[in-house]
Amino acid sequence: MMYLNIPEDVLESQNAVWTAREISQQPETWQETAHLLAKVRPALDGFLKPLLDDPRLRIILTGAGTSAFIGECLEPVLASRLGRRVDAIATTDLVSGPGDYFQADIPTLLVSFGRSGSSPESMAAVSLADECVERTYHLVVTCNTSGELYTLCQKRANCFAIALPERTHDRSFAMTSSFSCMMLAALGTFLPQFTTEANIAALATAGSAVLEHFGGELQKIADINFERVVYLGSKGLKGLAREASLKLLELTDGKTVTTFDSPLGFRHGPKTIINRETLVIMFVSNDPYTRQYDLDLLDELRADGEVGRVIAIVAQACPRVMAGDYMLVEGLPDANDTLLLFPYILFAQVYAFYHALCLGNAPDSPSASGTVNRVVKGVTIHDHSGKAKGRAVSEVG
Repeated sequence: MMYLNIPEDVLESQNAVWTAREISQQPETWQETAHLLAKVRPALDGFLKPLLDDPRLRIILTGAGTSAFIGECLEPVLASRLGRRVDAIATTDLVSGPGDYFQADIPTLLVSFGRSGSSPESMAAVSLADECVERTYHLVVTCNTSGELYTLCQKRANCFAIALPERTHDRSFAMTSSFSCMMLAALGTFLPQFTTEANIAALATAGSAVLEHFGGELQKIADINFERVVYLGSKGLKGLAREASLKLLELTDGKTVTTFDSPLGFRHGPKTIINRETLVIMFVSNDPYTRQYDLDLLDELRADGEVGRVIAIVAQACPRVMAGDYMLVEGLPDANDTLLLFPYILFAQVYAFYHALCLGNAPDSPSASGTVNRVVKGVTIHDHSGKAKGRAVSEVG
């Protein structure tokens, strides 16, 4: 069996087989996730409709690390399409400062994302929401039916849990298929018009094409071993840029400097990171208005001549894009940017995987020192009055 153009036995020798397998399976797991969502739709709508009928409802999208970035990717589209207040706030912020984020008199739906669904921050965020808000409801999106969040939801009337297919519960260190499938499930939950059968088929086709056509090119770029990598994106694509940046940082064990920003924000100081050892990857919007700002910075970076390489990830080709390096997602020239989140993240995951191998890192367990693990150790959850409740462990992401 081959994953990312590498035989399975070779991947096993490199401690890389799970990461490669979980990146590669995503076009299939997107379809599986959509099918699962269709099965639970009647019960899900029964839970959500009374909540969404309240114009005062506030939706908080939460998680830690990669799981938090799902919220950052989806916040703009959910806020604009639902006509409700939607905030992406990490559990790590909610837990450390609940009084600054929760509002007692605003009915709140806390949407918790968690690969394992057992992190102490996630459980604490649920408890704090119940403590701080008069009317609280919970929607859990997880990959693990044995997780504490999923178990909790089976016992409470104000909770609903969506458990994704078992193989989305990534066994590798870095979240890949768990990230994209939880994001797809949340998108389909609130905006089912985005996850029609036709759209899911188009995403699966586009994702498969990315994996098939660009793996070799991304491997060659990784072999250059850029010392600094910048990911850029506008609106929800900025959230994706943040996730892409983290994925490379994780898999290279911090050996590669990574950062992220929006194209407009990048000029305001962060652009100073640019030198000849820097790779810039821009997720270009399909939105005609937003796209203008993306392409303006793309032109500027190319004209400056200071950067090592600039690559545009696009779903629409045009003369300005084609004037330099670009990679084209097939079949989605008119797609909403939210749908582009799914094929676009594959470029970043595959690149991070190959970059890790170039550095001699083991993608399934990239921390050479052993001080950063799939399960974070030493988290202490304190009660809201300041009395320590004890120590716990937390899964990365």
